[in-house]
Amino acid sequence: MKKTFLLLVLVLTFIFSCNNEKKKVVKDEVSKPNVLFIAVDDLNNWISPIDGFSNAKTPNFDRLAAMGVTFTNAHVQAPLCGPSRASILSGLRPSTTGIYGMTPDNKIRRPGNQATKDITFLPEYFENNGYHTMGVGKLFHIHAPDSVFIESGGRVKGFGPYPEKRFVWDGFGKGIKGTHGRTSTDWGAFPEHDTLMPDHQSVNWTIERLQREYDKPFFLGLGFLRVHVPLYVPQKWFDLHPLESIETPPYLADDLNDIPPVGLQINDLPMMPSTEWAKESGEWKKIVQAYLACMSYVDYELGRVLDAFENSKYADNTIIVLWSDHGYRLGEKGTFAKHALWETATKAPLMFVGPNVPKGKKIEAPVEMLSIYPTLLELSGLPAYSRNEGNSLVAMMQNDEGLETARAITTFGMNNHAIKADGYRYIRYEDGNEEFYDHSSDPNEWYNEANNPKFKHKIELLQKLLPTLNSKWDEKSNYTFQPYFVEQKERVNGEDIRPVKVIGADR
Repeated sequence: MKKTFLLLVLVLTFIFSCNNEKKKVVKDEVSKPNVLFIAVDDLNNWISPIDGFSNAKTPNFDRLAAMGVTFTNAHVQAPLCGPSRASILSGLRPSTTGIYGMTPDNKIRRPGNQATKDITFLPEYFENNGYHTMGVGKLFHIHAPDSVFIESGGRVKGFGPYPEKRFVWDGFGKGIKGTHGRTSTDWGAFPEHDTLMPDHQSVNWTIERLQREYDKPFFLGLGFLRVHVPLYVPQKWFDLHPLESIETPPYLADDLNDIPPVGLQINDLPMMPSTEWAKESGEWKKIVQAYLACMSYVDYELGRVLDAFENSKYADNTIIVLWSDHGYRLGEKGTFAKHALWETATKAPLMFVGPNVPKGKKIEAPVEMLSIYPTLLELSGLPAYSRNEGNSLVAMMQNDEGLETARAITTFGMNNHAIKADGYRYIRYEDGNEEFYDHSSDPNEWYNEANNPKFKHKIELLQKLLPTLNSKWDEKSNYTFQPYFVEQKERVNGEDIRPVKVIGADR
């Protein structure tokens, strides 16, 4: 009888300890911080907490900035949606993967690409570490590869809604059909209500997810379509920016006279409005107004997300990161586009909020969007991923470490790179031609000082930071919007890719 009693005690003790262990594991899982991952398409640094250009009205970006750290000098790895997002979400540089152009989401990771064939995408890394992952909107180039998210809200195709006819720009400009792509660029007040915007529906989906109960931490991705062209939002957002109050960016008519031939080829975008056309037609201020209106609209939708977040049970244990895939030129260097290795195309907002992130802090040192992946892992207390080519920004945010040695590299096509460091921009093209700008005296990058003996030593130091690996174009990656990239891929890969359909607007 005594033995039976002792055995019963041992069994009950074992069961109790197992239950406690299960509770402890669940508690530890739930105590991990959640992640709210917000991407904004084509957003430059005009928002009020950074440049505040032309009295930009973005109070919810200000609100987010007050909650955490804003990097005012963050740069993308490619000034183009597809390769930029593939880099951020894989943790690899374009020069490593050969993904220099647009690549179908399901082809970024495939057996034919040695760099990406077994890569773990950012949301997957969180799922592998006990997270429930969800995503809606434009996160990768389209939405996301199959099965990357446990729950997917999808993405509305294109960048609508669209009026019956374009308002101003036909999408072809002076481009040659079949050679140049067709741009979605156009501007005007449309549609009538915010509820008709795809981003509004994505935010509704996000808010509903923030109101749910979870038995594990979550990773929730939200990708905004605006401020990508066409610059269409309801009239009330235009009304916030009266035309008479609009400023236009700095512009120098002969700015491109000292640009090397490859730089001019990359910047040859006849399907886009030129700055000279915009000046002569009286449309420049209207384009800027439309861009600011789209920013204010995205700001409103961001506010809806922040309201839901702050009213949720997750407000005290969630990391937020907000980023954009590249900047956008609004007349600088002669056109209205991204597509360049200059400052206004490579620089974009980057913000972090979280339990261990300082509040209201701004960091002016140059950093890379490639740092998003390792930074989120460190902030979440997860093991570092050895394949990441970026560096975590946690020590910089918390202790100002690494400010003096900070730099950022942007790549556009094979072996065309820009480096931002120490207040300078250095660009080296595939043929060895260079550009160099001293931002202390030339913030607009109007004067190429690459041949100035005064900067010889500085240029030599920056040359040492150039990527040593420059992979050929990935077979599934193409950019047929502009002839230079078609020619470069044919030349460096030694294959004819002309049958690839020219990229263009969906209408």
